[in-house]
Amino acid sequence: MKADTLRGHLDAMLLAVLESEPLHGYAIIEALKVRSGGALDVPTGTVYPALRRLESHGYLRSAWSSVGGRERRTYSLTGAGTRELAAQRGQWRQTADTIAAVLGTR
Repeated sequence: MKADTLRGHLDAMLLAVLESEPLHGYAIIEALKVRSGGALDVPTGTVYPALRRLESHGYLRSAWSSVGGRERRTYSLTGAGTRELAAQRGQWRQTADTIAAVLGTR
């Protein structure tokens, strides 16, 4: 998948991955890959700045945890993050419906 296709949608995908459980960065990247059937292989240099940005906006919180004997920063959704994810999903549905109408795929 082209990187341009993701532009503007990465934040929503990160929030969605964290909706069900807190995860550390590498697990988030793996979850994106699994959920996309392998189509997404987002580099750490893209994911970590996005996670920090989402945290600074109050959509995520992070805490250090021990995973397999290693200290890792684990991210989880806040209430504001849950609301933002709902808003992003609504925007995505509207965008997808508009594009489908233009492409004639409805």
